[in-house]
Amino acid sequence: MAASETAFLVLLGAVGLGRLLEMRLSRRHQRALAAGGAPRVADPGFAAMVALHTGVLVAAALEVVALHRPFTPTLGVPALVAFALANGLRWWVIATLGPHWNVQVMGSLGFGVVTGGPYRFVRHPNYVAVFVELLALPLIHGAWITALAGAALHVVVLRRRLAVEEAVLAADAAYRDTMGGKPRFIPSLPSLTRARPSQGAARPGGAEWPTS
Repeated sequence: MAASETAFLVLLGAVGLGRLLEMRLSRRHQRALAAGGAPRVADPGFAAMVALHTGVLVAAALEVVALHRPFTPTLGVPALVAFALANGLRWWVIATLGPHWNVQVMGSLGFGVVTGGPYRFVRHPNYVAVFVELLALPLIHGAWITALAGAALHVVVLRRRLAVEEAVLAADAAYRDTMGGKPRFIPSLPSLTRARPSQGAARPGGAEWPTS
């Protein structure tokens, strides 16, 4: 096995371990939110999210090893940069949400609406981060089948997740007033120029991996 393949498998393992640690953190936050009166909202698509994230990691490993995908710097280096930037954005989301971050949809708008950090610019920054991450990660070592198939499935899964989360968000007048005019995923020029740092507390989606 080439050294680059070994390094890629180690990276996949680190990502998988990170997901497990995030799930543990999320469960702790969910218990605290529930104790404060924030119920968890039923999300039938959550299991599909977990399966997608797990499947991308496993499929990328199998494709690289079984099909002998080479590491090509012209593809691998930009993909690695995109992966790193996506993780930076995702951790910015987690830091912004603090103890209110979680992987489930929680009815936590009673604690306030988060409008700081990346939420100054878009409504769902973590979905952007996770989509880019899962697309870029397999491409680091040329697993383009996994990248394309994973991205297509991710679109389907995110549509289901957004339908659940935005139904909760749109029902809150404070959220509609503060966030309703912002784009979902890609900052617009007006959102960048008008954005101001502000205080906030919680939002139902928390984080949007396994999934905002």
